[in-house]
Amino acid sequence: MSAIVWTAAVSLAAWCWLLLCQGFFWRTDVRLPPRRDPGRWPPVCVVVPARDEAAVLPLSLPSLLAQDYPGRAEVFLVDDSSADATGELARELSRLHGGLPLTVDSPGEPPAGWTGKLWAVRHGIALARARAPEYLLLTDADIAHAPDSLRTLVAAAHTGDFDVVSQMARLRVDSLWERLVVPAFVYFFAQLYPFRRIGRKGSRTAAAAGGCVLLRADTVETARIPDAIRQAVIDDVALARAVKGVGGRVWLGLADRVDSVRPYPRLNDLWRMVSRSAYAQLRHNPLLLLGTVAGLALVYLVPPASVVAGVAMGGTTAAVVGAAAWLVMAATYAPMLRYYRQPLWQAPLLPFTAFLYLLMTVDSAVRHYQGRGAAWKGRTYARPGALPDEG
Repeated sequence: MSAIVWTAAVSLAAWCWLLLCQGFFWRTDVRLPPRRDPGRWPPVCVVVPARDEAAVLPLSLPSLLAQDYPGRAEVFLVDDSSADATGELARELSRLHGGLPLTVDSPGEPPAGWTGKLWAVRHGIALARARAPEYLLLTDADIAHAPDSLRTLVAAAHTGDFDVVSQMARLRVDSLWERLVVPAFVYFFAQLYPFRRIGRKGSRTAAAAGGCVLLRADTVETARIPDAIRQAVIDDVALARAVKGVGGRVWLGLADRVDSVRPYPRLNDLWRMVSRSAYAQLRHNPLLLLGTVAGLALVYLVPPASVVAGVAMGGTTAAVVGAAAWLVMAATYAPMLRYYRQPLWQAPLLPFTAFLYLLMTVDSAVRHYQGRGAAWKGRTYARPGALPDEG
């Protein structure tokens, strides 16, 4: 039992460190910072990359067209070689709903060395540049915005002098698997990239949420976005790093009224979402993969295993220490469950969800070595660096 007790004690120590020293990642009160209306509302262009999004556009695009923005604003939807009439549907929605001006265009297939989304973003930014915007809002085709979303984002960026203001859209949690997996997805992301650290001056922690990113247009030029990150599969984190790399300021927090309308009803849908980029997050490094698997097991699986082993083998100390680690884990997860309006009894189930994520991460690595990694909507992307750098 001594080995089990010591392992449980290390897990408990890790949880105490995460609770107090990891940027208070578990708190969910990082929302849009204090803001005031600017004296003059700057012109804004909204860029929406879209590939085969006909199923969700009726729920998302009208919310962008209906933005109540006091300044000049328009929307550019870039149809990334869709096979489901995404572009035609976008034009029809604009005719039906009116609102902000909409331009729909397509750049064709991306060249080698570019992901499809970033190639579409590049094309959208090029179209927007002719309108001389001061800000660009990059938002995904499955994101629905409250009518004042653009106004509040611009006011927050202006007031805080941020180069990037990004909101983590509230993902859908309707199905059983969504309720089990989605809150943990955001929880794990915040654990890797504590939101409080991202917005702190001088902090090197950088991340954004790709579904909703407001950017200063001059920062786009300075940081060479998206050209500098054209191969990135996890493009939102790469974008934030590029901005911080040129001295820009980034803010990231949870959204109140920016929502993803994309459904992930089955475990397989969520599995593909996570596994397509998990190994890229580890820079395709086998040693980082082994370390991640070991870390997930120690932090998330050891506590319940210690409780079971202690009860089965009569080891009270192992059971108590494991239960303490499990309790801290559940307590840090509870705020995210409240944010997603889920019952708190789900908090002790986090080890099971973490085990699923462990399997997804391993599967992501297996797919990578089978040549099926980073596959999304009919495209498979090479590992960054595997293609020649075009400068």
